[in-house]
Amino acid sequence: MADTKTFGQGDFQYHVVSDWDRLPDGWEYKEVAGVATDSKDRVYVFNRGEHPLIVLDRDGKFLNSWGEGTFQRAHGIWIGPDDMLYLSDDLDHTVCKYTPEGELVMMLGKSGEASDTGSDGMDYRTIKQPGPPFHYPTNVALASDGSMYISDGYGNCRIHKFSPEGELLFSWGEAGDGPGQFNLPHGICLDSAGNVFVADRENNRLQVFSPKGEFIEEWPDVIRPCQIYLDSDDNVFVAEVGKRVGLFPWMEPDPTSTGGRVSVYSRQRELLSRWGGGDDPAAPGDFFAPHDIWIDSEGSVYVGEVTWSAGGKKGLAPPGIPSLQKFVRTDR
Repeated sequence: MADTKTFGQGDFQYHVVSDWDRLPDGWEYKEVAGVATDSKDRVYVFNRGEHPLIVLDRDGKFLNSWGEGTFQRAHGIWIGPDDMLYLSDDLDHTVCKYTPEGELVMMLGKSGEASDTGSDGMDYRTIKQPGPPFHYPTNVALASDGSMYISDGYGNCRIHKFSPEGELLFSWGEAGDGPGQFNLPHGICLDSAGNVFVADRENNRLQVFSPKGEFIEEWPDVIRPCQIYLDSDDNVFVAEVGKRVGLFPWMEPDPTSTGGRVSVYSRQRELLSRWGGGDDPAAPGDFFAPHDIWIDSEGSVYVGEVTWSAGGKKGLAPPGIPSLQKFVRTDR
């Protein structure tokens, strides 16, 4: 049932649906790295628990699961208009295409083999040169013609474009904080014109490129953005992890900065709505470590959180924090 408290502002106001998702007894997500819906608004939860791909209906009823024993670590998900799934496995250095039933159709990258960028593990500061696909790929988004744009992420500093058949067409990016440079390209999405939005996480910005990878502009009003989703009107939804948790070992938490939050912008960069970022990440409607975001056909917002790796394993996450929240628009 939707909570009575309203989150957001203007035309983007929501109720959170408490206890929305109903898993089988004894099951848990551990944490939700990715979430997406298909043409029937079935919800695919790409998580880091024992059942990495859990499928629910729009009301949260459990339908099925698959992928057990298949993935090294779930990271990103995209679902195309034909309901095919594109899943990025960062620790396996692969991005794979699956049917909705879990049949492998295509694998990009070599399983278990990272490209040579000279980096020391996931420390993006140690990247010596841009590399080919992949070195901890993070997310994937589809263009209208079925081509794939992939952000390649912790151990690389590139965006790769592949044909629908899996041929590498071109790549762009290098390490740094200038235009067209990245310090952890973590999320990716396209607008209706085919322009490419990249969540340049550790540079605290979004970068926008043409379909050919030409730099257009940067959007700086975000705090460590993890993922982006553009709705049918090109409104830009951003999941921001903030600077309190989910930090690399060399970073210090900043309690004066925002916590995890969701921001909504127009295509013209006007801030339309924002919620989260409070002092109680366990409260319904607030966030601990937002990692992925998706909008279904009814305008409902799904936010997946990496509650374990961002702090739960260190005892930083208060008990009771959900790894997946659903927000329903108040005007629906």
